[in-house]
Order: sequence, then C-alpha cells, then structure tokens
Amino acid sequence: MTNTILRWGILGAARVNERLLPAIVEAENAKLVAIASRRAGAAAETLVKYAPQQANVLTLDDPEALLTHPDIDAIYLPMANEEHTEWALKAIANGKHVLIEKPMALVVEEIDAIAAAAEKHNVTVMEGFMYRFHPQHQFVRDLIASGKIGEVRTVKTSFAFPMKPARMYRITRDMAHGGGAMWDIGPYAIHTARMWFDNDPIAVTAMAKLNEHGADTSLSGILDFDDGRYAHFEMSFEHARRSEYEIIGTLGGVKCDTVWQNPDDAPVINWWTDAGDQHQEKLPIANHFVEEIKHFSDCVLNGKKPDLSMADAKANCKTIVAALESVTETKRVIIA
Repeated sequence: MTNTILRWGILGAARVNERLLPAIVEAENAKLVAIASRRAGAAAETLVKYAPQQANVLTLDDPEALLTHPDIDAIYLPMANEEHTEWALKAIANGKHVLIEKPMALVVEEIDAIAAAAEKHNVTVMEGFMYRFHPQHQFVRDLIASGKIGEVRTVKTSFAFPMKPARMYRITRDMAHGGGAMWDIGPYAIHTARMWFDNDPIAVTAMAKLNEHGADTSLSGILDFDDGRYAHFEMSFEHARRSEYEIIGTLGGVKCDTVWQNPDDAPVINWWTDAGDQHQEKLPIANHFVEEIKHFSDCVLNGKKPDLSMADAKANCKTIVAALESVTETKRVIIA
C-alpha cells in the first residue's frame, strides 16, 4: 500500500473495545472508519461510550456491510472465540487485513485455513496479543540476552480475575466450544510461557475445575520444554486479578508483576542473581493496545511481516488443545 493511514473497521461490540477502540483513534497511522454489530444499536452505543468525540464514524447493525465497505482496509475481530474463523475468512475473502483477538481459532486446522486464505488474497493476518507490544518485555529479553540470570530453566505464569455476572457468558458453553478460562485468559498464560524458550513444548500435563456446562473455571498445568526445562501455568475466574510471569535461570531470575499493564502506570520489573544482586527497574509508561495497532498498521502499509506469525498462532493453539486434552483424559499429552 502507498497510503500512510490504515483505515479500520471493528467487527463486534465486545468489551475489549474499551481499550482497543481508543487505541485505533490514538495511533497516528490508523483511522477508525466504522463499527458493526449484529445487536441493534450496539455499535452506536460502543462508539458513544468509548470514543464520544469521534465524528464521521459509521455505526452499522449489519456486519456484512462492514466487510464489503470500500473505505475499510483492515478489520479488528473481537467476536466470540468460536466465531473467529468464520468471520476472519469472510473478511479475508473481501480483501480485508484482519487482526483477530486471541485465540485466533479453536483448532489448528482452522488457523491453516485462515493462513491459506490470507496468502491467496494477499492480506495480512495476526493474532491479537496486545501485551507483546509493551516495551517492558523487551527489557526482559535484553536482560536474559545479557546472561545476567543465566540460561532459562523454569517459567511460571499466572492470569486470573474474579468472574462477574456480566461475564458469565464466558462459562456457559463447554471447552470444546470455546468456553472457560483456558480459551479466555489461558492464551496469555500459554503465550507468556512459550515466549522465553527456544523451542515449543513437547508435552503438557493439566488439571481443571469444571462447572456444570463443562467449562473450566480454574486450570493449572506444566509444559515440558525438554531437558528439564518446564513452565508452570495457571488461569482462573475464581482468583483475585493477576497477570504475571516469573523466569528462573541458572544464575538468577526476573519477574513481571503486571502483564496487563495499565497505560497510566509505570511498569516495574524485579530481577536478582544468586550472587546477591537485587534490582527493581521502573520503566516508561506505554499503551500496548496503541503499540499493537501501530505495529499491525505499519506491517500492512509497508509490507512487513507481523511480529506475531501464523506459525506462532498455530503453536499456541496446539498447546492449548493438548492441555485441554490432558484435562479431559487425565493424562500427560504429547504435543505432536
């Protein structure tokens, strides 16, 4: 593309628009053109609630009209997990670039279909892990690369928030159909665990508490990265809010206390060594939603590959599916 601004449409009035919609407005290389929802009036309500100052933004009660709109280049897709593939394929078929809210799909075969369609229609697709674009994680990468904490041996990740009545829809369908904690917040726990190893896990063991719908309300497990390297992960709708990871190396460790970083708060990273060093680094504030939109827009506008590849989306999905199989089969599952 030769334009300097990517024109966006939002496909759905999901709650994540509280952060994502203003991010599109704020990003200098993005422009919000339209929002669509199947619920009558929901798109208009979303715009008034999260960006009341925005004029000339279309609000549509017909998602199909958004997909065919000639003034939209890219679609942000925050629909229900089990609907991602259907609507992503529709958007791609209409020549739209697509940022798909995690998880991209519930099975690897659907990610393959999305990747094939994106290649056929020459569009960019990325899974929406906004946290990866916060600079605090680059600080951690640089610290590990420096050798100060040695070789990474163990990672611990934890993501949780207490379920509120307005969010009960997340646990009214079983795990196979996209319900439960693993498909909602678990992708973060798996993604942040995988991020620090140079290979994907070879096996997983997991256990969960299931409700009457067959949805997991709490889930915990261990990923085996071979050679005695492990990642312990947990997610829950029954814990106080947490979004953290801790990395233990052969010479020390580092902890990120807040992965879901508030854009108004300065992130703090703690790290230490066996030699007795203790450090607390206060880093500059950043809005990872804005950084994600800027990155995706830049990739489309300038023909770059997204930092989060389709192979990464497949690996995360494959790991999640294996973890859920471990829960239902009560056994260690090899990740093929």
